[in-house]
Amino acid sequence: MLRLSELKLPLDHTESDLEAAVRARLAEIGVKGDGLVGFKVFRRAHDARKRSDIKLTYIIDIEVKDEAAVRKRMAGEPNWSVTPDMAYRFVASAPRHADTPRPVVIGMGPCGLLAGLLLAQMGFRPLILERGKEVRERTKDTFGLWRKSVLNPESNVQFGEGGAGTFSDGKLYSQIKDPKHYGRKVLEEFVKAGAPEDILFKARPHIGTFRLVSMVEKIRAEIFALGGEIRFQTRVDDIDIDGGRVRGLKLSNGDYLPTEHVVLAVGHSARDTFQMLHDRGVFMEAKPFSLGFRIEHPQGMINRSRFGKFAGNKLLGAADYKIVHHCSNGRSVYSFCMCPGGTVVAAASEPGRVVTNGMSQYKRAERNANAGIVVGITPDDYPGGPLAGIAFQRHWEERAFELGGRNYCAPGQLVGDFLARRPSTALGSVEPSYKPGVTPTDLSTALPDYVIEAIREALPAFERQVPGFAMDDAVLTGVETRTSSPLRIRRNDRYQSINVAGLYPAGEGAGYAGGIYSAAIDGIEVAEAVALSIVERAGKAA
Repeated sequence: MLRLSELKLPLDHTESDLEAAVRARLAEIGVKGDGLVGFKVFRRAHDARKRSDIKLTYIIDIEVKDEAAVRKRMAGEPNWSVTPDMAYRFVASAPRHADTPRPVVIGMGPCGLLAGLLLAQMGFRPLILERGKEVRERTKDTFGLWRKSVLNPESNVQFGEGGAGTFSDGKLYSQIKDPKHYGRKVLEEFVKAGAPEDILFKARPHIGTFRLVSMVEKIRAEIFALGGEIRFQTRVDDIDIDGGRVRGLKLSNGDYLPTEHVVLAVGHSARDTFQMLHDRGVFMEAKPFSLGFRIEHPQGMINRSRFGKFAGNKLLGAADYKIVHHCSNGRSVYSFCMCPGGTVVAAASEPGRVVTNGMSQYKRAERNANAGIVVGITPDDYPGGPLAGIAFQRHWEERAFELGGRNYCAPGQLVGDFLARRPSTALGSVEPSYKPGVTPTDLSTALPDYVIEAIREALPAFERQVPGFAMDDAVLTGVETRTSSPLRIRRNDRYQSINVAGLYPAGEGAGYAGGIYSAAIDGIEVAEAVALSIVERAGKAA
């Protein structure tokens, strides 16, 4: 097939308009009307740089007669190429008689889920260990924090089946390079599990929390059907390392689990696990991450600011934004995990601490837009070794707990008051969505001074990019600390820890992904490495 990119049409175009445009572009390279066999949309995006003339932009895969001849004619033509082969092919299959312990996957977030699924599809019968509960039981516990201010440290937004991504916007896009098209495999597996088919062609696809819950259950069922096993409420308390190689795991129920291949997909909040690994000598290093607040605006205002007269168009949906400002103090402030038509959620995983995150459903129909407004920091800001970033996060999460009233309410401040350097005593026209609730206060002591000053400088700059962004009644809610893992567990080109063979650091917690999509792709890459290692070791033992 042939691929045509940068095909632009007005928002109100019809299917026949799209076909006519495809035929017109084919005619430009000498393909007559009867030479078109068929076409399908590979990608659809919108170009809103001119709010007065927003267009849809397509990438189209086209089947033609006598493709070899057409390829010669289109050589050198802009926006024409050959459609790449994006079909996924398994790299290995499990040896039938190999006497090798089953591979173990620790964590059942997007990375662990896809790693377990791929290993199961290749016949390796993985064992997945998840410290939290099944997704629906976990949802009840999460609502317990949101509605009753009761935190379950082992079952919450961070821990449990589906991982932190379950309570999010369900974004499925990333800026990572994906030359092997693993992302397509991720999307196809998600559609098979019940995700809307439009994620296969939308430029910025998302799923939403409620759909993610049922999808996770279906993927779990497939893993079971293929011979895999999942143990919930099973935490890994220690790792047995002998001679520089993994030999087994000690579990929270007292069991010892022998294994030579462990996928470490624990997410960015498994702080006790990171401490244990550090104590056992697994090499890790501090890495940059970001701190900030969540900001909420009326979604209608964001729609009008981004889409002008086209605000409310069904094809455009709820508007988002991606903004950045480079400050005079050398810091960068940027929007993170923007959730159109969503809510700010309580994402704490440890008692006595407040953490915020953003979430939305597939329809993105809630009244507010929210996003993290965060400031990049580096290990120079929190010296002290690989685990210093965790201590730094904890300090500010504890401060947020104090400012919010020590009851898991979050501290909040109106943007107008924040910029004027005065405490907020009441909320305005923007009703914050965070539950259990928001306590109006002064956020100037909620984060380091350099973070506060950077955000104060950035908000007026963001107003110039998104009119209305610095509106007085917009709400800042604190704190956003879990933007990414504060450490990286270094691995080699075989995806194994650089000093512990058989240990495969993976996903967001190990410092190799950021979000559902990239974490799932990393899970596939690591699963392939595990499969190849098992086959290689089985061959040597034969």
